[in-house]
Amino acid sequence: MKAISIRTFGGPEGLAVVDLPVPAPAAGQVLIASEAVGVGGVDILIRSGALAAYGFQEGHIPGGEVAGTVTAVGDGVDASWIGRRVWGSTGTGGGYAEQAVAPVEQVLPLPDDLSSAAAVTLGSAGAVAHFGLRHARFAPGETVLVRGAAGSIGIMAVQLAARGGAAAVAVTTSSSERGERLRRLGATHVLDRSGDGGEAAPAGYDVIIDVVAGADMPSFLDRLNPNGRMVAVGAVAGQPPADFGTRIMAAFQKSLSFAAFSAATVPPAELSAVRGELFGAAGRGELEAVVHELLPLYDAGPAHRKMDAGEVFGRIVLTP
Repeated sequence: MKAISIRTFGGPEGLAVVDLPVPAPAAGQVLIASEAVGVGGVDILIRSGALAAYGFQEGHIPGGEVAGTVTAVGDGVDASWIGRRVWGSTGTGGGYAEQAVAPVEQVLPLPDDLSSAAAVTLGSAGAVAHFGLRHARFAPGETVLVRGAAGSIGIMAVQLAARGGAAAVAVTTSSSERGERLRRLGATHVLDRSGDGGEAAPAGYDVIIDVVAGADMPSFLDRLNPNGRMVAVGAVAGQPPADFGTRIMAAFQKSLSFAAFSAATVPPAELSAVRGELFGAAGRGELEAVVHELLPLYDAGPAHRKMDAGEVFGRIVLTP
């Protein structure tokens, strides 16, 4: 089968098409013939080598989520999965391939009215947005700022905050055109990347969902209301300064909170339940899965170049 390998860490040119044996599902796993593969922000970080210290090596197959049809099952898995159309999480790799294995507890049947491309746009991003807001203890009537709202996680956070009764949903983004698209998805105020711009925007926020992190993250702590909570759900701009916590201590009397969130800490059954709800809502037209572009699997390099350039609104989906 064809797959995409990280031949060398660095730029997108380090990705290469390779021939690999079709993987055999181990006990508790299913094999999925992929129709759609999501291109996520963590794929970019892994490809760049930024996460090499966490055990990622050259030769790694990126990709954490796929959608397609189950073609085989491992020991202990009900054979009735075979032939079913599903979404599956492959973990931190293995998804950029014509066929991929996934643990059955991280596999979910897809409703007939949801496309495979929509599924890999919602599956991981929607769960991160949902549980990120829960981690921030978001409640109806609160003000929310989504930093880096044009990606798939940010778009879902905007929709879920609006759907959850936020008093205001502000977004940071790079252009007025993107801002207008985010308004149609539920944003009430559009700010520039530094968090400035909207004259009528709230002076402070109860919750900030941060997909970006990076050098400018500490300045957004200043935008939290008393008892405000910032949750970092991504780090597409890299790690924040090592001393960012001094910003919280300097505002000690505001009782600010900062937390990081990873979906890896959520039990699989909870993730599946929430994903099922999101898939159902999207199928009914209550949520929008924003697919930036469909590209063939062998165009993983160009897909990563678009991600690096900040050209993507929503999610790029690879089609094996």
